[in-house]
Amino acid sequence: MSDSDSVPGGSSAGTSSGTATGPPPPIRVAPRLDECPAEVEMSLVDHLEELRRRILRSLVAVVVAAAGCLLLVRPLVRLLEMPAHGIHFLQLAPGEFLLVSLKVAGYAGLTLALPYVLYEVLAFVLPGLTRRERRLVAPAVAGSAVLFAAGLAFAWWALVPAALQFLVSYGADVVEPAWSIERYLDFVLLLMLATALAFQLPVLQLLLGALGLVRWRSMLGAWRWVVLVAAVAGAVLTPSTDPLTMLLLSGAITALFLIGVALVALTEGLRPS
Repeated sequence: MSDSDSVPGGSSAGTSSGTATGPPPPIRVAPRLDECPAEVEMSLVDHLEELRRRILRSLVAVVVAAAGCLLLVRPLVRLLEMPAHGIHFLQLAPGEFLLVSLKVAGYAGLTLALPYVLYEVLAFVLPGLTRRERRLVAPAVAGSAVLFAAGLAFAWWALVPAALQFLVSYGADVVEPAWSIERYLDFVLLLMLATALAFQLPVLQLLLGALGLVRWRSMLGAWRWVVLVAAVAGAVLTPSTDPLTMLLLSGAITALFLIGVALVALTEGLRPS
């Protein structure tokens, strides 16, 4: 009696076991959105050195842009003087216009170099973000840039002319307006910068909603506090004390808040359950 006969179906069992015990197919696991795509270990000294390099490059970009704007500062000053129709500007101290030129070039250079500064910030922050957070960066940066430009345009088109018209007409029958060029440009530049920063509110709301930190219903439920904060912000951010400018800015902040609530509600509706 052979060995193959002693084990029933010995040859067939061996053949079937040989075919059945092959290597299992690889299991593919989809990457989680809350994981970093490529973690790179860096020491604290390396992080600080990278941060130093990016800050220096950002400062160089701002200085170069400001130097270029300094060459065109006279057309920029004339452009900023346009809302003040019929106002005579004076240089009340030696070197006042030189200081004004440096301020205007600095503000303009910072505005022009802002995209590069944002690029350096993102290049430093992105390696530490998860996939989900990275997907929010590009829309947030694009929306922030658009809203910043919209804030500058709104201040130039609505806030500055309204404020100047109120301030000039208030004492027109008593005094003749002749303004210091430095104080006038400080007023205009600060008002435009404050408005552009206030226009970032929808981006902040959208980021908070996309990260799941707040929902649109809770935002809308706090509308009374938002109106109060908008009124206070309109009084603090405007360099003048006229009520018309404060009312326009506070109204714009409230409208931007409602736009942000609508965007958060839209993202929640599109989010898969």
